[in-house]
Order: sequence, then structure tokens, then C-alpha cells
Amino acid sequence: MSPSSLHPGPRRRLRSVTAAVLVTCAAAGFAGLTACGSSGSSSSGNTTPASAPNSMALAGDLPSSLASLAESAKAAASSAATSAAASAGAAASSFAASVGAQLSGDQAAAKAELAKVSGPGNAGQDVQLTGVPLTETGGLHATVVTITNHTSSTASFAVKVEFADSSGKVIDTTVVGAKDVAAGKKATPVAFSLKDVDKPLFPRVAQAQRY
Repeated sequence: MSPSSLHPGPRRRLRSVTAAVLVTCAAAGFAGLTACGSSGSSSSGNTTPASAPNSMALAGDLPSSLASLAESAKAAASSAATSAAASAGAAASSFAASVGAQLSGDQAAAKAELAKVSGPGNAGQDVQLTGVPLTETGGLHATVVTITNHTSSTASFAVKVEFADSSGKVIDTTVVGAKDVAAGKKATPVAFSLKDVDKPLFPRVAQAQRY
């Protein structure tokens, strides 16, 4: 008999140990390759990992192309704001001119009548105020003064309107009038203010006289 047939156990154990060592080495080698591959992908792979932020970018500097776009957007916004302001100014001027033309006929007579009045007048119950949206006035504060002749005969009216701020302080006053309003009929002059257009103002009736 050959020595191999007499002692098969040691050889089999040696082959088993050798195979185990090879498997372990292969696994270790694969792990090493994987680690190397992941660490080297920043230079040779297709995927580029995030890099540290650029100090200039953190300081707020933009690439020239982006800076140019930013400047263009800023210029466009400035131009739009200027155009909007000019448009609002034109609308305000147009509104004031239109209302002023309507008031001119009766305003002088109304002021003269109110100069004779002491106190709130005799027609407070005949007057109602309705605010006009700023979008329709070019930003001016305005209110429709609805005057109703509740008497049985024709009458004229004079109304003083105050524009007050949120604290109640009177910022501006104006006078409107309505002449020869038939019995049971209404007149709707508009009172407005050119002051403090950038602040909220609240209209109220200071005097109302029927004559």
C-alpha cells in the first residue's frame, strides 16, 4: 500500500485548510480592490464627489455670466419700477384733473355756505361716504360723497370732508357741493386728497349743510 492510502486524513485536512486560506485571501483582495476603486473614483471614475466650497463663491463672487444676468435682471426691475411709478403718477394726475373739473362749479358756493355754519350742520343724515379703490385713483385717497335730498323740495348741499390718519389726526380737508338736487334725488361728488399718498387715510364728514 502507498503512504497516501494509509494516511488520507492529513492530506484532506491540508487541502481544506489551503482552500479556506485561498477563499479568505480572495475575499480580502476583493475588499481591497473595492476600497481602492471607491477611493480612486475621484480621479479616474465617471462620478466626481463633492469638493470643498470655493472660497470666492462663499464670499459672494459670481461667475461673469451669472453676474451679467443678475445685472440685467436688476436693470429690468428698476426700469419696471420707474415705469410703474410714472404710470401711477399719470393716473393720479388724470384722476385729480377730472374730479377737480367736476368740483369747480359747486365748490366755491359750498365753501361760502359752510363759512356761515357753526357746528356740524343740518344735513349730516343726508350724507354717506364710500371709499374709492387706490387702483382707480392712481394712489390718491378719495371717497364718493353720496348726498340724498330727503326733503320734499329742491335743495343744495355743502359738505366738508376730512382725511385723518390712523391716530385720528386730520391730514387734509376738502369741500364738495351739490346744487339744486331734486326732492328724493341723489348727487355723488368725489372728495380726494393729494397728501400722504403713501399712508392710509380715512375720510369722515366734518360738516354737511343743506341750503
